[in-house]
Amino acid sequence: MYVRPLFFVFSLLLLFPPTARSAPTIAQTPSTLEQVQKRGAIACGVSSSSTAGFAQQDAAGEWSGFDVDFCRALAAALFDDPKKVIIVALAPKERTSALQSGQVDLLAHGAGWTLSRDTNQHVLYAAVTLFDGQGLLARKKLSYASPQDLAGAQICVQKATSHELDLADFFRLRKVNVELKTFATFDEAAKAYEDELCQALSADASVLYTQRAKYADPGEHVVLSEFISKAPLGPVTREGDDQWLNIVRWTHFAMVDAEELGVASFNVDQALKSDNPEIRRLLGVDGDHGDGLGLASDWVYRIVKHVGNYGEIFERDLGQGSPIKMDRRQNALWSKGGLMFAPPVR
Repeated sequence: MYVRPLFFVFSLLLLFPPTARSAPTIAQTPSTLEQVQKRGAIACGVSSSSTAGFAQQDAAGEWSGFDVDFCRALAAALFDDPKKVIIVALAPKERTSALQSGQVDLLAHGAGWTLSRDTNQHVLYAAVTLFDGQGLLARKKLSYASPQDLAGAQICVQKATSHELDLADFFRLRKVNVELKTFATFDEAAKAYEDELCQALSADASVLYTQRAKYADPGEHVVLSEFISKAPLGPVTREGDDQWLNIVRWTHFAMVDAEELGVASFNVDQALKSDNPEIRRLLGVDGDHGDGLGLASDWVYRIVKHVGNYGEIFERDLGQGSPIKMDRRQNALWSKGGLMFAPPVR
């Protein structure tokens, strides 16, 4: 009895559908790249402790260091101008919140890359720019070749830190008896070592190299070759912006590839005429490998021309050309016995 009326109503609805309400417009948050381009500079978070070799400010207010140079490499890629960087000095407790809130576009490097930091803080590590790890600093005259040689020694370390725990675990597992002398701060531990209250000082190797440079005769001290833990360091970005993550990641990769191919700041203009297809792709002579990143085709040329390749930056800020005089060790290219390896630009 009711089939026909219902069918008639349904037909009318098909012919004359009710006016659809327009969906509310949802404002999309600009991407990090869009925000950076609008601002005209990259806001880069660095350590507020003015760490020599990584991020330090001189009396004139100028910043320099390994982390600062990475930020300048990004600025060179985006703007063809390494000076378009706003350095934001942050205390350790401020770094993650500053990144998540948008106060900075990236952290030049965060704390050592771990699972919990990668998954619980809503941030992403883009790459490993420095393979670091906990090490030991000792006087050269003691002739320690490895940590196992420290049997019976006293080791100065900051208390209530992972460094203290890792030291205890390392020597316990190897059945080597050492005495840990703990201090409230690293500076206190370093002073006790300087005063020869212990035979060794322990912290991340990058910190030990920096501390060694502060002593009256740095050459009297040596960072032992063996690390007792891993602490990979690198730039950190916010979750949810793959394009920016890739720009940061490939900035590092490009500098490593440039070093491997022998392309440096002093010869990059001549390299534009190279017959090597890898170099031509890297510098944007053949193909446009910046398009997928939202960058100009010559973005790698800009980085190397203005800032240098990975090896140049390392040697200038941390290596033998700097007061730190850090050995490259794990940070040497993979082709030279290190761990530094990057996918090709192609």
